[in-house]
Amino acid sequence: MSVLDQQPIATGRTFPIFRFRGTHRQIGEQYGEACAGLIRQHRDLALERLGNRSGVSRADALERALGYRPYVLRYGAFFDDEIQGVAAGAGISLAEAYLLQLRAELAIPAEPADECTTFAVLPEAAAGGIGLIGQNADLPAFYRDISIVAEITADDAPAILMLLPAGQVSYIGINDRGMGVFANFLTCDGWRMGLPRYFYSRLALTHERVDAAIDLLRSVRRASSRNMIMLDAHGVAADLETTPTADARLDPVDGLLAHANHYVAETLLSEERSPASYVANSTVRLNRMHELLREHRGALDVAVLQSILRDRACHPDNLCRMPGDLESDVITFASVIAAPSEQRMWVAVGPPNEHEYQELRFSA
Repeated sequence: MSVLDQQPIATGRTFPIFRFRGTHRQIGEQYGEACAGLIRQHRDLALERLGNRSGVSRADALERALGYRPYVLRYGAFFDDEIQGVAAGAGISLAEAYLLQLRAELAIPAEPADECTTFAVLPEAAAGGIGLIGQNADLPAFYRDISIVAEITADDAPAILMLLPAGQVSYIGINDRGMGVFANFLTCDGWRMGLPRYFYSRLALTHERVDAAIDLLRSVRRASSRNMIMLDAHGVAADLETTPTADARLDPVDGLLAHANHYVAETLLSEERSPASYVANSTVRLNRMHELLREHRGALDVAVLQSILRDRACHPDNLCRMPGDLESDVITFASVIAAPSEQRMWVAVGPPNEHEYQELRFSA
């Protein structure tokens, strides 16, 4: 069967959508009040997972979480304003609100992960000349039950449209200036106190050009590794592989760019610390994404990319990951495609072969 022949099981299930506006403190309070139940559920699940998998107690997790606050204040004080608001609105402690912004950073040493496959398509490789970017987002299955989509319009920053696990103030999405930022887990040594990885994507979205966003990400003290894939309305896409202290930029080939969960840049290959089985899984997914993007180059539009993100041809190392594919509780909990220059985003509850994509736009 061609990837284009795949049809989802129509369930009608979608992520709840919220719109928050005002100062960053007001936005946080609105967020906390609107999503209080989901936020508390996220807190409880995160603490349970840390305890069960990493042996980190609640007290230790909360103490460690607040240890990152000075770096958040240094590099993005607006994040701290929103996190304080989330805590107040949801009726949780500031430490618990900070915990939600972290996950792997609180497990020492960090647990490797094989999560997410991303792509970017420049206008010259896309149907209709509209650049596209997105990913299959892979996390423990419970994240599909506690995640939301939020439009956040602050008084002093570009508006953003993001998929967010409830309580997080940054994950993946676009801004209203034509930038899209998506991300993958990377495993390396040297994790440290600094700005946690989930903040990188929204920090990049304070800009409208990829080059400026990369300059900013290179200027902060990074706590952890993360891969960032970016596309702007000026026809530039780039992938930034990072460790806490080093980075490497990857540029599109024939207008196409993709990434999974292993280092690709020659200068960072020695940093790889994922188990061989994770690297093998990641390599299969990356190769399959490259294959499908090249096969449909010039015809890549939202419908074709939806079909690609539903692909399960490389079982068990599928682009679209379902329960039971591998010995893990991780699935494709959400799938996102964006046309940043058009200020549009399509989001499906995962796995996307079981759910339709919902089109979203900025309210303004």
